[in-house]
Amino acid sequence: MLKRFLLPLCLFSVLLAKAQITDAPARAEGDGPYDRLIIRGVTLVNSTGAPPIGPVDIVVEKNKIKSIQQVGNPGVPIDPKRRPQAKAGDKELDCSGMYLMPGLIDMHGHIGGKAQGTPSEYVFKLWMAHGITTIRDPSAGNGLDWVLEHKKKSQENKITAPRILAYTAFGMGAKEPISTPEQARDWVRQNAKNGADGIKFFGAEPEIFKAALDENKKLGLRSACHHAQLEVARMNVLATAKAGLTTMEHWYGLPEAMFEDKTIQNYPADYNYNNEQNRFEQAGKLWQQAAKPGSDKWNQVMDELIALDFTIDPTFNIYEANRELMLARRAEWHDEYTLPSLWRFYGPSRVSHGSYWHNWGTEQEVEWKRNYQLWMQFINEYKNRGGRVTAGSDSGFIYQLYGFAYTRELELLREAGFHPLEVIRAATIKGAEALGMADQIGSVEIGKLADFVIVEENPLANLKVLYGTGAIHLDENNEVTRVGGVKYTVKDGIVYDAKKLLADVRAIVETAKKDENFQIVQPGMPQPAGKLGSGN
Repeated sequence: MLKRFLLPLCLFSVLLAKAQITDAPARAEGDGPYDRLIIRGVTLVNSTGAPPIGPVDIVVEKNKIKSIQQVGNPGVPIDPKRRPQAKAGDKELDCSGMYLMPGLIDMHGHIGGKAQGTPSEYVFKLWMAHGITTIRDPSAGNGLDWVLEHKKKSQENKITAPRILAYTAFGMGAKEPISTPEQARDWVRQNAKNGADGIKFFGAEPEIFKAALDENKKLGLRSACHHAQLEVARMNVLATAKAGLTTMEHWYGLPEAMFEDKTIQNYPADYNYNNEQNRFEQAGKLWQQAAKPGSDKWNQVMDELIALDFTIDPTFNIYEANRELMLARRAEWHDEYTLPSLWRFYGPSRVSHGSYWHNWGTEQEVEWKRNYQLWMQFINEYKNRGGRVTAGSDSGFIYQLYGFAYTRELELLREAGFHPLEVIRAATIKGAEALGMADQIGSVEIGKLADFVIVEENPLANLKVLYGTGAIHLDENNEVTRVGGVKYTVKDGIVYDAKKLLADVRAIVETAKKDENFQIVQPGMPQPAGKLGSGN
């Protein structure tokens, strides 16, 4: 039995980070909720597998969907008699020709941190501006009390923020390292009493891990795990899923479950886990060490996970810089939406988590491209055979920015082979199922909470219209314009102007840049004269 609980480097920062970012200010944005809100003329893109349908009028009473009414046919004037009739005091929102989807769910949403220098208002508004109305905070990195306080404020709509579910890091707040199964059970029981929605694991000694999962399951709570290399050789994804884990994050532990000619990853002799260049360079070679697609082992692992009703939250976006560093580093939204402190955090560092650009080049990127091909094939097949796949971003690391990175995740699900409607389903109802909230959110159905994303362009034709920066369009006059960007985000029946939220974020960033006399400089490049703290 282990006498101490070993933790990966990234978790130490989580456990030490308590109330390290500023509280969200009182809500000054959004209209409603109304006694009765009528959203008129939208094309409904739902998560139920149904094709788009419209025009539709949707009636919301306070924060619940009351009716969904087809009111006509495309290209034909709507007969007013077919529409829900407005009453005195009703709010009517004319969204003729627009597209409406269920509110999006980010299954891996860290609420900033001291190292990144990201205030919660900045994070929350970026999420809400991209239609994200629910997030799962894996690790509660700002302290459980802080997260639960903001969860309550969000529930009461006292702040402009998505709905929050708190998954505490295993062992967080323990008076001493967890070294026995009974200590694990005690901690799990206390975690539930504290009000947490679940647990985020990074790995543990097997008997401790199994005890914690068993107790958590008895209490009716859910769990997630980043199967860190320090413990994955003892319990891979198949082992933890059998023990009661409900969701896996990223892909660690999945190739290890499909090893056929080894039991441990091919670590080179000079590998050191705390050297993140080592860690992520070798991780890029891991899928090629696993069983081949279509092999008996590949199919066995997939079938067993599906039978266990196991959820995979791949977070493709967070590793995209590994296969195209310049693409992620030069993303256009960094110019106006990335804070100076966050830009510095992203840059090459031997200390900051996820900033492992010590000597990253073509060879590493090629390996990661091959990694993605196999990873995406598994995820797409998993979905096709009935497995649950969700959408999560893990923003705030590796050049991935809150909100924008989530839209990129949707694009990468599309690249993996998901039909656009399957992408929307992963981003909505599948996340709701994984959270145990499918009776409340995740689809546009009568009786559910009024969480919507409304956009002027068709997201099924081009997911890029969901980016805050929109999509490039050349009009009939040969003029280049931008189209898209979320128009309205509706959460609990409150209508938010998404573009106004983005303007607020731009103002936060502009003020920070002026205060520091800062401008973005690419790593290793000369800083312009007179500029301070411009990059790495």
